[in-house]
Amino acid sequence: MFALQKSKSKTSSRHQIAIRGVRDGILMLPNNEYRAILQVSSLNFELRSEEEQDAIIETYESFLNSVGTSLQILIRTREIDMDKYLEDLRERLDSETVPIYRTQLQNYDEFIRSLISNNKILTRHFYIVVPYRQSGKADFDLISEQIKIKLDIINKGMGRLGMHADQLDSLEVLDLFYSFYSPTQAKIQPLTEQALQIIHTALVKSEQKGTADENTAKKARKRKA
Repeated sequence: MFALQKSKSKTSSRHQIAIRGVRDGILMLPNNEYRAILQVSSLNFELRSEEEQDAIIETYESFLNSVGTSLQILIRTREIDMDKYLEDLRERLDSETVPIYRTQLQNYDEFIRSLISNNKILTRHFYIVVPYRQSGKADFDLISEQIKIKLDIINKGMGRLGMHADQLDSLEVLDLFYSFYSPTQAKIQPLTEQALQIIHTALVKSEQKGTADENTAKKARKRKA
C-alpha cells in the first residue's frame, strides 16, 4: 500500500511514505503504481451454521480464484472517541424535563462513563487494497477505467458473500494515512475538504518540481557527454 524509506536525514512524512498524490480516490505512488481502497463490511462467521460456514468458505475460495489480481487485506483497529457522544448525552440530560426519562438518562450516562473509565471502546474497519501498475506513460482516465473494472469484480464477489464494499474517496484515503501516522492529531483536528485541497496542491507541486529536476539532470548529463 505504501513504502517506507529509512533515512538518516530529516525528511517530511510525505517523502517517507512516498505518495505522489490522490486523484478521484486513487492513490498515486512512484514508478507508475496506483492503489484503490475499498472499505468492506464485516461478516460474523462464528454465528453461522456449519452448512453456512462451508458455503461462505467455498464462495470466498471461488472469489479469490476469479479476481485475477493480487489483493491486500487491511484490518484497522481504532479506539472510539467517546467525548462527543458523552457531550451530546449530557445535553440531552440537561434539556430533559420528564423525571422518569431524566433518571434513565442519568443512569445511562453514569454507566457509560464507568464503562469507558476502565475499558477502551474499539472498532475494527476492514479494507481491501487493489493494486494497479502501468507500464510506461498512460492517460489517467484509462488507468481509472482499468481500476474500476477490478473494483467491479471485487464488489460482485463481496455481494455473493453477503457483504458490501465502498471505495474510499480522496479525502477518506488521506484520512486513513493521517490516522495511521498522526492518530492523536487526527482526533483533535480531523481532515476537511479545505485541508484535502491544500495537501493535493502540495503533492502536485512536489511532483512537478521532481519532474523538472529530473529533466534538468538529464540535460546536464547530455551536455557532459
